[in-house]
Amino acid sequence: MTDSERKLWSYLKGKQLFGVQFYRQKSIGEYIVDFYASKAKLVIEVDGSQHFTPDNAKKDQRRDMYLRGIGLQVLRFNNMEVLKQIDEVIAAIYRMMGKQLEL
Repeated sequence: MTDSERKLWSYLKGKQLFGVQFYRQKSIGEYIVDFYASKAKLVIEVDGSQHFTPDNAKKDQRRDMYLRGIGLQVLRFNNMEVLKQIDEVIAAIYRMMGKQLEL
């Protein structure tokens, strides 16, 4: 795990948000996602700088389309957001989970 993934995982593990279990490095179809909460139908990706090249951005777009096509929501954050703005990242995850769980 990268530093940013490790930091985010410290907030997601152990059913800390709404009592929902998150999994790390979960295989979904042909993809492996960073974090996945099946109950909330939510995928969270933490992107490093390599994701911002045109080729990788297209791959991420195809991946997100696939995941949304099977009924999942996808949240993406970059490494710096997670490392420097973790409260805002957790708030965004919390809001999305509330919508997904219809709370």
